[in-house]
Amino acid sequence: MEPFDIDPDIRRARSLPPRAYGDPELFARQRERVFAPSWQWCPEAGAVTHDGDAAPFTLLPGCLDEPLVATRARGLVRALSNVCTHRGHPVVTCAARASSLRCPYHGRRFAHDGRFLSMPEFTGAEGFPSADDDLAPVSLERWGPLDFVSLRPAVPLTEVLAQIDARVGALVPWRLSRHAGSDRDYEFDANWMLYCDNYLEGLHIPFVHAALSEAIGYDDYRTELAPWGTLQLAFARRGELAFELPDGHPDAGSRVAAFYAWVFPNMMLNFYPWGLSLNVVQPVGPLRTRVLFRAWTWDESLRGQGAGSGLDQVEMEDEAVVVASQQGMRAALARRGRYSPTKETGVHHFHRLLARALG
Repeated sequence: MEPFDIDPDIRRARSLPPRAYGDPELFARQRERVFAPSWQWCPEAGAVTHDGDAAPFTLLPGCLDEPLVATRARGLVRALSNVCTHRGHPVVTCAARASSLRCPYHGRRFAHDGRFLSMPEFTGAEGFPSADDDLAPVSLERWGPLDFVSLRPAVPLTEVLAQIDARVGALVPWRLSRHAGSDRDYEFDANWMLYCDNYLEGLHIPFVHAALSEAIGYDDYRTELAPWGTLQLAFARRGELAFELPDGHPDAGSRVAAFYAWVFPNMMLNFYPWGLSLNVVQPVGPLRTRVLFRAWTWDESLRGQGAGSGLDQVEMEDEAVVVASQQGMRAALARRGRYSPTKETGVHHFHRLLARALG
């Protein structure tokens, strides 16, 4: 597919070509240019709680498909390639605790920091071992209760999340409780970008989300842009749940019902008075998407109130319009659309970031 341009002036700009939502060639380019340099949530890093622990995982199954392993040694958590440097077999095949990592194929052993330790029947091999025989390290950083990895990060995680830290960091008591009962995984037939498009605008709320529209105001819904994402602010209607904002906060005096933070390209961090909801949009193929929902709470008594209630229903409503839009994008008469200058600045920003990353 030919490269596409997005005019920086939203008043003149046209949106992505319909073909972009499902083109296999573009999807392949996105793997290397959009997702490989991005930061992705890594729950396995939080699962290695004792020295000697190792937890294998696949980074973005269906997209990057990169075999990795989280390890812990001397209190330090790392992420490493899980591909044996001998013949490519996975080194760690299931979560376990051991004194070293041992490939089950030919017995090559590694330390938990990735260093090569030993290999049977290699006596006489010249220039062996070398640095190439170690397991490659992968960038791993922590933010709040969450860990993130990147195969080749374009920028540090702190820079990517700077907007969220500045706006929400002081509001969040980071001693969060994981709410596993809220875990949901959804899959549907649509391109991942359509799901992000939908998330990044409030224009559809009064038409698609009746219950949510009763909890938040439409006219004062606001989107703020940052180099690597957006922050949407939803304000509570009278009588609905809102944050208690301290003096000095940029929104002090306002009744913020939710901070919806999107991080390029595929992560959403939704902050409510009761806690944090994380959405990770995983492309499974050009026309198939998986969305992971995870939650952490700091005030369980507030769940079920305000903008952060009924999230399952909101998701079903969003999926329905996204799947229907995918069908429209495949139509012979589909054309590039226009952006609302007042309500779709987030979508426009997303498309500009995509165009820049793809070159």
